[in-house]
Amino acid sequence: MNVKVKIKSEAVPVPIGTEYIKLEAAMKLANIVPSGGSAKVAIQEGSVTVNGEVCAMRGRKLYPGDRFRFDGQDYLISIHGA
Repeated sequence: MNVKVKIKSEAVPVPIGTEYIKLEAAMKLANIVPSGGSAKVAIQEGSVTVNGEVCAMRGRKLYPGDRFRFDGQDYLISIHGA
């Protein structure tokens, strides 16, 4: 039996049109959580890393070039239109 496993290796771009975005808002923008409450829980449980370190601050500011990881997938904050 052959089972193909999809490996999530490439970062998904999360384009923003502002100087920064808060982690909670970035998770909602990337459509990986259904609500701010879900993002808050995931962050407080230590399920999210920012630039390789566990982050428990849902208000953490992310700037273009920052990366966050949730549920085995990497996301990259980028400049909208770039």
